[in-house]
Amino acid sequence: MAGQSKKSTKKFEKNHLKDALGKRKEVKIIKQRHQVKAKKKARNAKDNAVESDRNIKAQEEQPKSKDQNKLNGMTEDQFFQEGFQLPELKKSKKSSKLTKPPSSSIGKRKRATDASDSQNSLSSSEGDNQIFSDQDAGSGEEGIENHQEDLNALATKDPDFYKYLQENDAELLDFGGGDLAEVDQLSDDEKPKKKQKKTKKPQSDSSEDDVREEATEDSTGQTEVTAEMVTQWKTAMVEQHSLRAMRRVVLAFRTAAYVNADEEKEFKYSISSPDVYHQLLVTALDHVPTVLNHHVPVKESTMGKVRVATESKKYRTLTSLLKSQSTAVIHLLENLSDAPTLNRTLNALIPLLPYLLPFKKILKSLVTCVVGVWSDTSTADATRITAFLVIRRLAVVSDTSIRTALLKTAYQGLVKGSRITNPYTLPAINLMKNSAAELWGIDPDVGYTTGFVYIRQLAVHLRSSITQPTKDSYKQIYNWQYIHSLDFWSRVISSHCSPGSNPSLKAASDSPLHPLLYPLVQITLGALRLIPTPTYYPLRFQLTRSLLRISRATTTYIPLAPSLLEVFQATEMTKPPKPSTLKSLDFTTALRVPKAYLGTRAYQDGLGEQLVELMAEFFGIWAKHIAFPELMLPPVVHLKRWLKTVSSSAKSTISNGIKTTPGKGKGNKNSRLTSSVNLLVQKLESNARWIEEKRRHVDFGPSNREGVEGFSRDISMGDTPLGAFVEGLRRKSEEREKMLERAREAERRDRAKDREEEDGMDIDGVPGDVLEDDIDQA
Repeated sequence: MAGQSKKSTKKFEKNHLKDALGKRKEVKIIKQRHQVKAKKKARNAKDNAVESDRNIKAQEEQPKSKDQNKLNGMTEDQFFQEGFQLPELKKSKKSSKLTKPPSSSIGKRKRATDASDSQNSLSSSEGDNQIFSDQDAGSGEEGIENHQEDLNALATKDPDFYKYLQENDAELLDFGGGDLAEVDQLSDDEKPKKKQKKTKKPQSDSSEDDVREEATEDSTGQTEVTAEMVTQWKTAMVEQHSLRAMRRVVLAFRTAAYVNADEEKEFKYSISSPDVYHQLLVTALDHVPTVLNHHVPVKESTMGKVRVATESKKYRTLTSLLKSQSTAVIHLLENLSDAPTLNRTLNALIPLLPYLLPFKKILKSLVTCVVGVWSDTSTADATRITAFLVIRRLAVVSDTSIRTALLKTAYQGLVKGSRITNPYTLPAINLMKNSAAELWGIDPDVGYTTGFVYIRQLAVHLRSSITQPTKDSYKQIYNWQYIHSLDFWSRVISSHCSPGSNPSLKAASDSPLHPLLYPLVQITLGALRLIPTPTYYPLRFQLTRSLLRISRATTTYIPLAPSLLEVFQATEMTKPPKPSTLKSLDFTTALRVPKAYLGTRAYQDGLGEQLVELMAEFFGIWAKHIAFPELMLPPVVHLKRWLKTVSSSAKSTISNGIKTTPGKGKGNKNSRLTSSVNLLVQKLESNARWIEEKRRHVDFGPSNREGVEGFSRDISMGDTPLGAFVEGLRRKSEEREKMLERAREAERRDRAKDREEEDGMDIDGVPGDVLEDDIDQA
């Protein structure tokens, strides 16, 4: 039919279109290179022809010398008797270059071109190894120079394509940058030219160092690194900013980073002393970035943008050292477990980040490694903060593409690290959520894009659980990773949409992240009521706190009172509790209640504390609002009815002549719970009377938005009757949390002491660490 694609066309688009487009791009690049080479070859041939004509004309005009006259006067017999002693002719430098056989340069030029073409289909590191082999480096120097001239000509002829290569494939333009021997030449160029006599001394020192290194070679041909060598390298790097010393430190540091690697690699140096290993590690991490910054300085603008002279000869020459140093640091991070060493290694990465921006492959490995350290719950807090500083610095100096990939990797690491939540891992997870929320404010536009994608993903999971219910469909929603994700996005919005924390925002709606507020609230409310049973009341309280954070920061009204009042009607709050000896339930680290707690006094008291605290926090947000009396009226009526129900007895109900079913009206027999709820009702009514007294003196109506928003703006929260009550509840909650933290710390010390006594012994054939993990998960 007309207007529809053929089946073969659709199949080609699905399976081969992407490869075909890629091949066309490669062919286009190769054609452009050949065009540039052809133009340069024609220009060189024209210049050579003109120069040769000038030389021939100059030779014809010169008078003949005595040797030439003598030669012309000889006969053939005299010439052969004298021998083949041809007269020496003076040649200019240009003519000698022009008469040079072109076969070698053409051959090397062809190999360099073929190697550069094959580089498009390989990774950056493999391409460098194939192009810059040891055989070509010694014999193809002229071809490399010609290729570099072609690239320079390409920058003049086609600047748009040259700029595209700089942004997307800087390694292709870095032709010849992998030769480490050029570092020595750069080091010689850095020496002062006036003091020529003193320049011989460092050369002799370097030769003595080479002889000393050769003397310390072992049977495998590797040079053993000694403390004296490391000290000399450090001195040269600190005092002279020596590139030669930095090169040797980088090579030795690469050996140190792969000292325990399973892969068999050949290294120039070997390290056997732990003291030398530590000294080399400190030298490489502390001084290599300083030397790099001295030779290739980083310029940073006031907006946080950085600029590095990537087109300079020094940067191209130091590229191989930079890659080697970065790869070694990444490998070292993957195998380190000591917190101080991790901190030093992560700090050493921060000054290297501006130099690594052109190398996307290395940045990808670096981001994955650093995020892994940051999202590991066993990482110390100081190390976690240092890893976050590396991530944040990269997000500031990078472009949009790198920033997007960085945010996605950080979010995935956060979700992965929040899978197991207990009293010991919860502080680390909260630190991760608070620090990651700051990343989304660096570039709000990119933050909105990534936030929309992941919030929509949460909505899809919730919709599939509601529309396609199965026996285990709710498990996609009721798990720690989903709850922590909703809580994380609430922190993002409350951090970057709050006019109080962001002075540049006049209103919450001015933030680019504000459009994410409505879908996030709807998803959270849907997840909150997915299973309205007493077993999952702790999960309901977790999500309620997330919504309260958004409402408090953005001054957005979210109807949370109905979901909290539903809990008051549950049997756990109306019936008398069962006696039990269970300890209080920790609602901060629980999503569901164990069956042993249902209907017990411990669970009922915990529910009452949580409900009173959350109701007070919700109404405390609007304690200064002019419409507070109307807002609190329906919930207060509902709470009074509940108090009347749970506090009445069966005898009084019959005497009043009210017909009730058997058992209804016995109450919950929990005076502590009823007194706390009664106190909450009194504070709400007191605050309502205070607002009514204040608004008697206003001279504007409800349609005046400025007057409504400015009502009681200068009054602090603590000056209201309800505000003082909320602050008292917060202090009480903080004291309770401190007591629990001290108890956990004591328990942690006891467990550590028990492990030391057991000394890794098995208990009934099961390793002690396995038992500890089972206890943590339980």
